[in-house]
Amino acid sequence: MTPAGTLLCATDLHKAYGPTKALDGADFSVHPGEVVAVMGPSGSGKSTLLHCLAGIVTPDAGSITYAGRELSAMNDAERSALRRTEFGFVFQFGRLIPELTCVENVALPLRLTGVRRKEAERTALHWLERLQAEDLAAQHPGEVSGGQGQRVAVARALVTRPRVIFADEPTGALDSLNGELVMQLLTEAARSANAAVVLVTHETRVAAYSDREVVIRDGRSRDMERIV
Repeated sequence: MTPAGTLLCATDLHKAYGPTKALDGADFSVHPGEVVAVMGPSGSGKSTLLHCLAGIVTPDAGSITYAGRELSAMNDAERSALRRTEFGFVFQFGRLIPELTCVENVALPLRLTGVRRKEAERTALHWLERLQAEDLAAQHPGEVSGGQGQRVAVARALVTRPRVIFADEPTGALDSLNGELVMQLLTEAARSANAAVVLVTHETRVAAYSDREVVIRDGRSRDMERIV
């Protein structure tokens, strides 16, 4: 049974790639507006857990419930629709489309759902302002720094007002100063929108922005107590 108030919950997840067990009974939960850091060494199953939670990868066994619905009961089109509208994504390398301007990159998720260009770009500009990147609107990704590009990527993740943001090593390609700024802006914007954040990281300074930490080791999860 999903705990009361939980937005996204996984129970006893198993996933293997050939003889290698990526997940071996992992559990996870996150509430609206909560930032949860998923930590662990390389190869521990962190990214596999994130991909399962986002409906990108199907676990071999176990249950994932989002907003009261079982992900395995959804078809591919329904899971794709979730990823377009209710889930947002920030990756280690922003994965911006080089042919589009920054404002067009941010507006793209809205355009894919049928929003007209002017309205989509007006909303995109609002989020670029929130991420202190409005001056980058007309520039292309190749013309901005790594830290600037990552702020654009965060704006793109937030533009559809998703209920869950999946951030996979979002500061891994940044220096410490830009990494701190990106994390501060990401968590502040997400909390103000009451969006949950699932943050995969191996850096304790990044995990410090979370409300709670879950450690993955050998495919198994363990909640860590936060000492205030």
